[in-house]
Amino acid sequence: MFERITFDPRIMGGRACIRGMRITVSLVLSLVANGMTTEEILEAYPYLEAEDIQACLQYAVFLASEEVRPFTETTV
Repeated sequence: MFERITFDPRIMGGRACIRGMRITVSLVLSLVANGMTTEEILEAYPYLEAEDIQACLQYAVFLASEEVRPFTETTV
């Protein structure tokens, strides 16, 4: 589902990265959140591709859509 998002304990402490590079998803999301356009990000990080930025956004949507339900005790 997220082919461009990788996790490797030897790279950035296992944080979500782009295609095994030392570029974290959180960095890309931070750049987008602070107003950088895709073109500006690609200019600053020429080894990234537009699809990498899109994958970061899709991954963020996936994480944000997680449901949290209150814990309820049940009697056994």
